[in-house]
Amino acid sequence: MTTTWDPALVSPELLALTRLLGEPHRDLAVLAEGNTSERLADGRLVVKASGANLSAATADDFVIVDVDEVMAVVDSPTATQDDLTALLVAGGTERADGGGPRRGSIETVVHAAVHAAGQTLGTPAGTTFIGHTHPTSVVGILASTVAAQAWSQLVYSDEAVVIGRPLFVPYASPGIALGRVYAASLREHVATHGALPQLVLLGNHGIVAIAPTVDGVEAVSSMAVKGARVRTIAYAVGGVAPLSDHDVTAFFARGDIGERRANLARGV
Repeated sequence: MTTTWDPALVSPELLALTRLLGEPHRDLAVLAEGNTSERLADGRLVVKASGANLSAATADDFVIVDVDEVMAVVDSPTATQDDLTALLVAGGTERADGGGPRRGSIETVVHAAVHAAGQTLGTPAGTTFIGHTHPTSVVGILASTVAAQAWSQLVYSDEAVVIGRPLFVPYASPGIALGRVYAASLREHVATHGALPQLVLLGNHGIVAIAPTVDGVEAVSSMAVKGARVRTIAYAVGGVAPLSDHDVTAFFARGDIGERRANLARGV
């Protein structure tokens, strides 16, 4: 397979999620920042094209990529950024405005790596939609000296319900370099916890929200922003007093909390 362009494969749900994450008042992304994706029934990904603004996206602003092809480049020790860029070009899609062919976002690797890691769990239904954004409040902490430990422990119960155990990934240049660091971190998280994270925090960069529904992606994104605001206030008045690991483990083990978390992820 190769990267293709087929607006008919862009679902109303994906389009609605894309525009929602780009709404200016949410402060999740500006200009052409951020990207979204949806896994198709055949395993391919519909992902936002490079240069498209989230808030004004149309079905024309997406391409379809093959997860295995993307990850083959990411996992190849000899592959270069040029190899990845070439793979993401949807041939024969030159735009009338002279903007060149449509090409998957350079951060397509952020989406493909999630599905590649999820395949080892046999639970693809839990990773249908992904939203990658750059919220100012979150990036402010991720660009600070406390970035690596800020989300290492949860700070309040509703945060635990909505985002579960988040994953922090240190900074790497967007593209193939980020893809390699990110994929390795995801695989380690899955091996340790037996599940994909619902929230990934990218150092000096942004967040990745993963869920089976668009409502789930919105919930995780919104809770990441609230979590950043809570931490900012806590740091300002003396420091964060996180929930204990014992309390978090016991919290996750409760049947009512498991049911609530599942319902939130599904958007019900």
